[in-house]
Amino acid sequence: MEKRVSGSDYLWCALYAAAGFAFELILVQLERLIGWDISTFTASQNIIHWCITTAAWILVGFIVIRIGEKTTHFDIWQRRPNMAAWQYAMIAVCFAVNIVSKYLDWNGFKIAVEWESQGPMLFWFQYAYYLAEAFLISLVIVYGQKACETWFGAAGIPYGGILLALVWGLPHILSKGDIATGLLAAFAGFLFGAAYLFVNKDYRRALPIIALLFIV
Repeated sequence: MEKRVSGSDYLWCALYAAAGFAFELILVQLERLIGWDISTFTASQNIIHWCITTAAWILVGFIVIRIGEKTTHFDIWQRRPNMAAWQYAMIAVCFAVNIVSKYLDWNGFKIAVEWESQGPMLFWFQYAYYLAEAFLISLVIVYGQKACETWFGAAGIPYGGILLALVWGLPHILSKGDIATGLLAAFAGFLFGAAYLFVNKDYRRALPIIALLFIV
């Protein structure tokens, strides 16, 4: 008999994607062995670090999708119903809330601040790195949402965003050493999860929207 797909099967996929973030922590430790300190990276060291992390995260993301297809038969690329006018409005609200919260946190528009601080060359490499991170973020949301819907129903609750807040947002408290940063990241994770619902859980729409919400 064919194995019945459970919420745990989806949750494992979400956790695999979340575990992908740990690659950068491992990379940092390896870099220390060769005398690199992330706090004093040169421009070339930053670029190498971002390129390796970006490639690894993209690879992990596609491996997770493949695992999800084999273990759950869930087609992440399946088209969903078209969005209603109110849903477009809610996506606009998500962007407005996201931009305002980041403006207050960064004391300016995040992209402008990073363009000025990094310079054009580093900026583009860093934003490629951000896009790869957004890819993993989106997978935590999608599979976390499927896991909790399988267990609890109530498809209108942003379970994926809640899970992302827990496994990606709050850990920023430890990685950044700042409670406010962690809480803001957790809020962002919840917001990304809500946006996923507003696009009718259509990953083709959700991926670019989540990526834009993450980087702007």
